[in-house]
Amino acid sequence: MTLKFTTSYVEDSLAIFRQYKARADRAMQQVADEQLFLTLDEESNSIAIIVKHMAGNMRSRWTDFLTTDGEKPSRNRDSEFVDPPATRAALLELWESGWAILFGALEPLTDADLGRTVTIRGEAHSVMQAINRQLAHYAEHMGQIVLLAKHYACDHWQTLSVPRNRSAEFNRRVAAGEASQR
Repeated sequence: MTLKFTTSYVEDSLAIFRQYKARADRAMQQVADEQLFLTLDEESNSIAIIVKHMAGNMRSRWTDFLTTDGEKPSRNRDSEFVDPPATRAALLELWESGWAILFGALEPLTDADLGRTVTIRGEAHSVMQAINRQLAHYAEHMGQIVLLAKHYACDHWQTLSVPRNRSAEFNRRVAAGEASQR
């Protein structure tokens, strides 16, 4: 994914969220359906559980983002870590609905909104702080999804960034305008 130069924090944040989503989408496409539900051990989460948690977080944080607390009374966070949807299709439907809420909340914002106050768990945040909080949170979970997918895909893994031992070639292609940066 090519980075677009911008001085708009909102525009850049949206691009980063889209990049995170695209990487996780590409990672999940590389695993078999049953691998979405596997755990490495009793204390680990499966890709499906991570997706369910992220979707629940997105629904809570981004619904009525500017007007209600980001931790909705209806959210049951603990339930996000058990009983994921039973199929890839149902899981991806949940995933897409969470992202739709996030993008629906952020796309209308402008940089003039960054100083507005929102709350998360009763704590005041500027809009910019709230966005940063979620960027960091989702980055952590995207890394988990990618790590698990890469582990399960093993020798069939298709890199999501610059291939190992191919940095010089990739840089040459970028400089020559032959490849886009991811």
